[in-house]
Amino acid sequence: MAYAAHQAGRLGRAAASYHLLNAIGAALLFVVAVRTGQAGFVLLEGVWTAISLAALWRLVRSRPAA
Repeated sequence: MAYAAHQAGRLGRAAASYHLLNAIGAALLFVVAVRTGQAGFVLLEGVWTAISLAALWRLVRSRPAA
């Protein structure tokens, strides 16, 4: 969903919602992969989740305090 919104020009990579949606989607697929024993997919979605969460963390930390 995040990727489709990004490709349609509706959601930028700098948006926290983009990284959050990516992390949620990847985490859900990670769980499915674990439950079905798909090792390659576990690795792929695990890394995708970690990268999305790291990007979200960097984005949150870089924002000035209110």
